[in-house]
Amino acid sequence: MRINVMSIMVDDQDKALAFYTDVLGFVKKTEFPAGEYRWLTVVSPEDPDGVELSLEPDQHPAAKPFKEALVDDGIPYTSFAVPDVNAEYERLTKLGVVFTQPPLEMGVVTTAVFDDTCGNLIQIAHMH
Repeated sequence: MRINVMSIMVDDQDKALAFYTDVLGFVKKTEFPAGEYRWLTVVSPEDPDGVELSLEPDQHPAAKPFKEALVDDGIPYTSFAVPDVNAEYERLTKLGVVFTQPPLEMGVVTTAVFDDTCGNLIQIAHMH
């Protein structure tokens, strides 16, 4: 058994696709109609056959309160691995990404948290 798709709930699929590809650097893997929305996934260019991230519309009644509660408490929805949090923080800041937590070293891990513009906080991390 392995993980093949992970979902993140987004408030706008077009905005999410632009952010996750143009800013974060993921690449679109799958897109096809699914009712009034789309089945839309992105992958890491470093692992195009790896885990897909589904940009899932947050239309379920529980989704928005859940996401708002996480953001209000400063809790990231998910975490992405990067080789160097400080370098990625600098790169993303130059692209206009808003961080709610700058790089923070916590023992063997360094993390930072940013706003994905789609209603989520996302953590980036690397072990050292």
